Amino acid sequence: MQAENVIDKGGMPIYNIKAVVKHTGLNPATIRAWERRYGLPAPRRTDGGHRQYSLQDIETLKWLIARQDEGMSISHAIEFWQSYVEKGEDPLKSHSVVVTEPEVRPALPFIGEQVEELRQAWVSACLSFDGTTAEQILNQAFALFSPEVVCIEILQKGLAEVGGGWYRGEVTIQQEHFTSALSIQRLETLIAAAPPPTRQERIILATAPGDYHIFSPLLLTYLLRRQGWNVIYLGADVPTDELSETVDQVQPNLVIISAQLLYTAAALKEVALSLQNQDVMIAYGGLIFNQMPELRQLVPGHFLGQTLEGAVDRTAQLITHRTTSGQWQEATEAYTKALTQYTERRSLIESHVWGTFIATNRSTEHLTDINENVAKTIIAALKLGDIGLLKTDIAWIEHLLKGYHLPDGWLQNYMLAYYQAIKIHLGDSASMLGDWLADLVAEQSKEQS
Repeated sequence: MQAENVIDKGGMPIYNIKAVVKHTGLNPATIRAWERRYGLPAPRRTDGGHRQYSLQDIETLKWLIARQDEGMSISHAIEFWQSYVEKGEDPLKSHSVVVTEPEVRPALPFIGEQVEELRQAWVSACLSFDGTTAEQILNQAFALFSPEVVCIEILQKGLAEVGGGWYRGEVTIQQEHFTSALSIQRLETLIAAAPPPTRQERIILATAPGDYHIFSPLLLTYLLRRQGWNVIYLGADVPTDELSETVDQVQPNLVIISAQLLYTAAALKEVALSLQNQDVMIAYGGLIFNQMPELRQLVPGHFLGQTLEGAVDRTAQLITHRTTSGQWQEATEAYTKALTQYTERRSLIESHVWGTFIATNRSTEHLTDINENVAKTIIAALKLGDIGLLKTDIAWIEHLLKGYHLPDGWLQNYMLAYYQAIKIHLGDSASMLGDWLADLVAEQSKEQS
């Protein structure tokens, strides 16, 4: 789409691109990309082919920047401009940006036109808690690439890079939270500015009960809306009963549930089983299903794939060609019994662990939080019917403990105390759990020796 500048230039074109960069904060690549793709700005060319800009061109760029600051993508801002032009109105007067001699504003340093360069620059700005620069970099990226590319290649992969840095101890939790908050804020703005759906089918999208990781569900919501799907996003930690009521009211063609952790995958399973009685098609996805592929055989519904791009295509396939979900493995009676016994006697087990630590004069700091995390993991594995799932999650808990700066050998002592408590209070009623803990304790002992 080419936007024609029908407004009197209001002055001779006297500014070169360096001056425009200085006055707008944009970099040359962005300015040229907007001119090439949308016809705005429309500089005059010298005999030598050099661009010369007028004051009107600068104010036009400021107008577009202002619309981006309000949450519009550059393509929507151009459409907004064009809507005024088609009515014979001056956008600068109808949606005011006062035309004055430009004040000098700091220019964003030229980053580059490659998406990898922009991602690294964005990550660097986030880690420096520089939200202004991070937003400017995203604006530049949206000028150069499609929204899908920016969201996946910069926001999603950049956030994953920061998360990996936190896991390795190279990034603080505050830096990770800051980056996540900026990413979510931008996605919410994009969703709010998305055009109305063009498809009649309805999709409900939510996270599993207890799951507060909303970046991926938000991004999937945006990508689906970009394809014209009518997505009703319910947010984080949606209780099963409330989701069921919403399904009755909305009558969706598909319900998508996201889970990022083992215990929320177990909650997802319970939601999916509940919704099956309402004859609604269920799909799911999330990081935990990529980390533990075996989980896909333990949860009813359709797995959407390992990537968000694939999830968009899979969603379209499911709605277009409604199919029943594949076979999944239910928990055996032994697991159901073990879950009941563990749930009933959990407080006795945890009290035993407390007593052991107090009697041996070991640190009990953070013990409450650690007991809670371990219990959620054990309950999830028992609900899902595969005790082997504990291996990855116990490793994750071990990593979390590093942030508590506990003494060397603390985790080994904890798991030994927990194993002893299981033997005393559960005996053979949860043999799979006792056997698994026995193997873990033996493995930890070998590592210490």
